[in-house]
Amino acid sequence: MFVKSYCSSISGIEAVTVAVEVNITAGIGMYLVGLPDNAVRESQERIRAAFENCEYKMSGKKVVVNLSPADLRKEGSAYDLPIAVAMLAASGQIDAAPLSRYILLGELSLDGSILPVKGALPIAMQALKEGFAGIILPEENAREAAVVKGLDVYGIGNLREVVNFLQGFTNLTPARINLDETFTEAQRSFDGDFCDVKGQAQVKRALEVAAAGGHNVLMIGPPGSGKTMLARRMPSIMPPLTLQEALETTRIHSVAGKMGYRQGLLTVRPFRTPHHLTSQVALVGGGANPQPGEISLAHNGILFLDELPEFSRNALESLRQPMEEKQIVVSRAKYTARYPANFMLIASMNPCPCGYYNHPTRECVCSPGSVGKYLNHISGPMLDRIDLHIEVTPVPFADLTHNRPEEDSATIRKRVVAARKIQQARFDGMPVHSNAMMGSSQLREFCPLNTESARLLETAMERLNLSARAYDRIIKVARTIADLDRSEAIRSNHIAEAIRYRSLDRASWGA
Repeated sequence: MFVKSYCSSISGIEAVTVAVEVNITAGIGMYLVGLPDNAVRESQERIRAAFENCEYKMSGKKVVVNLSPADLRKEGSAYDLPIAVAMLAASGQIDAAPLSRYILLGELSLDGSILPVKGALPIAMQALKEGFAGIILPEENAREAAVVKGLDVYGIGNLREVVNFLQGFTNLTPARINLDETFTEAQRSFDGDFCDVKGQAQVKRALEVAAAGGHNVLMIGPPGSGKTMLARRMPSIMPPLTLQEALETTRIHSVAGKMGYRQGLLTVRPFRTPHHLTSQVALVGGGANPQPGEISLAHNGILFLDELPEFSRNALESLRQPMEEKQIVVSRAKYTARYPANFMLIASMNPCPCGYYNHPTRECVCSPGSVGKYLNHISGPMLDRIDLHIEVTPVPFADLTHNRPEEDSATIRKRVVAARKIQQARFDGMPVHSNAMMGSSQLREFCPLNTESARLLETAMERLNLSARAYDRIIKVARTIADLDRSEAIRSNHIAEAIRYRSLDRASWGA
């Protein structure tokens, strides 16, 4: 008897519907075809044990299971449930009619319980797109898939529960999630607040500008000056995620298996902090079994690279293209995967190997030329792609001990959100969402300079020997500063402040 059920495979961050075709004829043995990996091949032993423990019969005839399309590689254990249910239908133990209405997903334990899998959200989105009535998946993944409206999502705990539901013996209530309530609760608290940081008013101002325009930031300063502390508080001043951004971010984390069980939509911008020993593949994505890298896990959020010069040169250079194009295309002999990577880079570093170059009170013990050599670990093209270079100086004792209240993150965030709303209105209908994403045409249209501003920028270009890319970055940052000031025009003071955020372009660094 021939029976067909449906499940899904993940390609990049997209789901592809897979038909599980089971044919039982005279003969012996079970044959699994359709480019299955080892985890899929081993499903027959899990299914056999689950049938015995749930009091179902394994067919004693020849069983051929085909996973169609046959030229798409099938990976993981999520195929266990659709294969098991199709085998029960093909052997006449259950009715096959309901199988065409649902996507089935889940790993079978030996006792018949259903274990969670990766990629529930993109699979649910594809199921809705292709007109399926619902999706049956492990109960731990139900909240994640329930984000998709218009699709019945049934979370189940074991194989017998699935069979009883498909045969109409029991009724299951579809999972529901209140997105508005989830968003509201998530935006109220953060792990850190800017009011915890003493002093550093200039650095806080620079980070506010970065958050308002989505600009990349490099903080350079001695150990203990607060670089990491400041960076970790950046999510508290970033604008809230929109629903579309939350769906994109959740889909990536779901495919990568980074979603917590029983978790629904990600509602806070991601903050990824890979170690400096992280490999190039782990950073950009790929591998034998392709997975999103750290830059994609930071999509719509922040990628924080602490001790930037300690990262390998190849790893840093691999960031250049996705920083410009906001996506990464990983091409290998057997596959090509496309992952979004619209992240905001925040990096920090010491000014020299000992950490005390340009320190106001401590003497640098590095040998001549070692400062420049240390800075040269970061290439010029990479520095050009970082909009703001901020020099972080040690906090004076008077600032550490004062009792004056510091400005909190909520106050800063209101100004950031106001600036982002200006940009949203400015770029309405364009594939641009922040000033940092502007191209040449948007720069010409939205960032005209008056005579005084143009003269000031020309002088800075000549004295600092800036590149054309640095020129564009300065204008973008100046546009953001003007937005924070609610100014239609970019004035000379906006240009002057933007130029100050190019510390590493000065000849005095590493001389």
